[in-house]
Amino acid sequence: MNKRALRADILLLLTAGIWGFGFVAQRSGMEYVGPFAYNGIRFILASLSLLPLILLRKKMKAGGAGSSGGAVIAADGNPAAARRRFFSCSLAAGSCIFIAVILQQFGIIFTTAGNAGFITGLYVVFTPVFGVFLGRKTGRATWIGSIFTLAGLYFLSAAGRFASINPGDIITVISAVFWACHVLLIDRLVQGIDPVVLSSGQFAVCGFLALIGAFLVEPSVAGFAERINPAFLAEGLFAWLPLPELIAALSAGRIRFPTEALVPILYGGLGSVGVAHTLQVVAQRDAPPAHATIILSFEGSFAALGGALLLSEKVGPWTLLGFVLMLGGMLITQSEVIAGGFGKGR
Repeated sequence: MNKRALRADILLLLTAGIWGFGFVAQRSGMEYVGPFAYNGIRFILASLSLLPLILLRKKMKAGGAGSSGGAVIAADGNPAAARRRFFSCSLAAGSCIFIAVILQQFGIIFTTAGNAGFITGLYVVFTPVFGVFLGRKTGRATWIGSIFTLAGLYFLSAAGRFASINPGDIITVISAVFWACHVLLIDRLVQGIDPVVLSSGQFAVCGFLALIGAFLVEPSVAGFAERINPAFLAEGLFAWLPLPELIAALSAGRIRFPTEALVPILYGGLGSVGVAHTLQVVAQRDAPPAHATIILSFEGSFAALGGALLLSEKVGPWTLLGFVLMLGGMLITQSEVIAGGFGKGR
């Protein structure tokens, strides 16, 4: 292996680690702000964090990509058409990622960071399976990998008892469905648009939609949770103030902003999305596709490690068996994901 490929693999492993520990940040952040507010703030930060990279790439391409710098390219060279395409693609992809992250955020309230990390990785299996409906070929490895991951999901969530399936895990599975849809959507939208520019646009859309939800939805969430099960509030699952109340309390000086919330918010926005995405883009220029897809599959392993070290999450034998089966299924499926060229932008 040459030095450039080795450096790329190290960067990809760092990316997987940042993404995995991001689940710890998501769970920790919910102790201070609601799910919509947390995602709104972190995705706006993520979008802004990509602007320096966009400007750098535009400057580097300026010599050979025309006046647009290669940032957004319309098929007919029409700048107005390019802008319309950018906004429409950002809206479509951002809306899809918004649904995925909100479901993931609610799911992680009721499950562990390790479970959420591995279950989110199901998009690796869902993507080629859903691709069948778009005319893509899916072979034996995908179906074998699906069996392994589904078996792993059962042991992970039910711990050998079907009646005790964790509802948070089910919500996270639905989130993984939307992550897979997002991958397929990006695969179609990225043609003619710089992927980093599209990422910044979709993150901005997701952030704004989440902030709208923070004002319109969060005020009723705690009351809804209390009607279902008052223990949710007693356990601190919904103990955060809705964003309108938080802003009002801060403005009136009744409370001080919890500085502890800055670490998970900054990590979730600048680290898990902005920095990790940049590392992925840089690394995949030199990394063989097989290396990239396999290394990034270890995101769930890092999530489990982070949950155990930082959140004291217990990993029993059933959970460990589930982790192993799911990781094995993802790696089996990767053999066809590599050929299909799918990837995931965070």
